[in-house]
Amino acid sequence: MNGTKRKYLPQWLVHAFLWCALYGLIIYPFLFEPRSVPPHIVVKLAMATVLFYFNYFYLVPRFLLKGKKKVYIVLSIVLLLVIGYFFHNIFSPQLPRDFGPIADHIKEHRGGKMPFFRFLLMPFVTFGIPYIFAIMLRVFNELQRNENLRKTVEKEKVQSELQFLKTQLNPHFLFNSLNTIYSLSVKKSPDTSEAIINLSELMRYMIYEADKDLVPLNKEIEYIKNYVALQRLRLADSENVFLKISGDDTGKIIPSLLFISFIENAFKYGTDYDGKTNVKINLLIKEKSIHLYVVNQIGKHRAKSESSGVGLQNVKNRLNFLYPNSHELDIKDDGATYEVNLILNL
Repeated sequence: MNGTKRKYLPQWLVHAFLWCALYGLIIYPFLFEPRSVPPHIVVKLAMATVLFYFNYFYLVPRFLLKGKKKVYIVLSIVLLLVIGYFFHNIFSPQLPRDFGPIADHIKEHRGGKMPFFRFLLMPFVTFGIPYIFAIMLRVFNELQRNENLRKTVEKEKVQSELQFLKTQLNPHFLFNSLNTIYSLSVKKSPDTSEAIINLSELMRYMIYEADKDLVPLNKEIEYIKNYVALQRLRLADSENVFLKISGDDTGKIIPSLLFISFIENAFKYGTDYDGKTNVKINLLIKEKSIHLYVVNQIGKHRAKSESSGVGLQNVKNRLNFLYPNSHELDIKDDGATYEVNLILNL
């Protein structure tokens, strides 16, 4: 029922990999040379790190993610140019004298004016890559956070709708059960006390189990048995009431109160004013599916009230929420017989 949850690498691991790769590529050549890492390289890496996290924690969330793209672009260009110029003129490494003609050529080139396009290009080459990585990681992190938030809100919405459906279902069932006990008490039936006990078992299940998302199938079956027993006590003629449960329910779980509306509806409209009832319930449990079959003859002179379809509509909605692509529900009503076929794929 639940979709596959996408897993992402932790942010700290992505950052650690990024810096290990960058520092490793730059420092690796010096590991096999007698000289140490030049100071300007260390300074360059430190400045790149500071620029990365300044962009990651401040510029991107403060401007880019808030729709101020033009301001962000201008600030980024100015920042890269200033840092590039600062680094080139203050932290530019001094070439050793023993470089000979090469050193003289480079010093002579530095003594002149740097072409403007090279002045623009240098900071972007030096610091642009970590700067762009900061944008990519922060935007991806924000998209991931928004997606997780959307899924959380969607899940909470579904849970709220399911809870609302349950609150509609339980009072509807309770009113019918109280009517059953009332009819027994009016007749001063000796079965009234047994009916009250059955109802107490039903209510205990609804209070302590029905609020859970999933319940053991065997408990749901006991609930159905208690309900049918309560109905048999109410009926004047229960000879044609059949309940058959077959299969192994060990280790199986289902949403609570999923079947009762179909069974309740069968008793409500399968009994006429003379008390004649014809209801058959068959619950077949297989290894990977559950098949519920309920059929009842529609009692004579049993007109449906406006609220008669509330319970059935609720359970249809629950099935669509909980088993969107893994259930089959077929309901047939020819005016004389009402038949329900429900298959749940576990």
